[in-house]
Amino acid sequence: MAEASTARVDHGVTSGTFTLDGETFEVDNNAWVVGDDEECLVIDAPHDVAGILAVVGDRRVTAIVCTHAHDDHVRVAPALREAVNGGSGAPILLHPGDRPLWELTHGGPDDPTGNLWDVDLSDGQRLTVAGTTLQVLHTPGHAPGAVCLYAPDLGCVFTGDTLFSGGPGATGRSYSDRPTLEASIRAKLFALPDETVVHTGHGEDTTIGAERALLGD
Repeated sequence: MAEASTARVDHGVTSGTFTLDGETFEVDNNAWVVGDDEECLVIDAPHDVAGILAVVGDRRVTAIVCTHAHDDHVRVAPALREAVNGGSGAPILLHPGDRPLWELTHGGPDDPTGNLWDVDLSDGQRLTVAGTTLQVLHTPGHAPGAVCLYAPDLGCVFTGDTLFSGGPGATGRSYSDRPTLEASIRAKLFALPDETVVHTGHGEDTTIGAERALLGD
C-alpha cells in the first residue's frame, strides 16, 4: 500500500524588481514551498534568498522549480541553489523554452559569469516530494517555457504568471503572446477540476472555476 502524503503548502512574500525590455517595476512575488517537516520543493526563486529560506526552515530541499525565467522569478536561483542543504545544493529545474529569458539574467554557456539551470522540465513530467506528486504542465504564452505545477493530492495548481486572480498573465513584452497564453490556459488549466485552488506568482489565490467563468471556455 502506498505511503500517504504528508505534504503541505507553505507561503511567503518577497519584494524586489522586474526588468524587461528596458523597463523596471517594483513587484511583490509569492514564494511557494511544498513539502513536509523533513523535505520540500521550492517553486521559483524571487528576489531574496533569506526570505525564501525563512519559509524552507531546516528542511532538505529536493529541487528549485522555476515556473518561468523572468528575472523576478529566477534572479536568486543560483544563490539559493548554493545556500540550501547546508551548502550542498539542490538542482534548479526550468523548461528549456525559456533559455533566452534565463540568459538575460544569468548569461549562457559562453559567458564566463553565466549560471545554467541543472535539469530541463518537460510537459507531463512528474515531480515527487513528501509523498505527493506535482505534474508539470507546459503553458507557453506569458513566456515560451512557462509551466504550471498541478498537485492533485493537495487540490491546487501553482501557475506562476500564467493565470492570476482576475485573468491571464501579461503578454505585452518580448517572448510573450496573448493567443498562445489563452490557448494554454484553456487546454491545460481549464481541464482541471473547478475547485482546484490556483496559487499564483503574484497576488491572491483564486480557483479554476472562478477564472473559467471570467475567461470562458
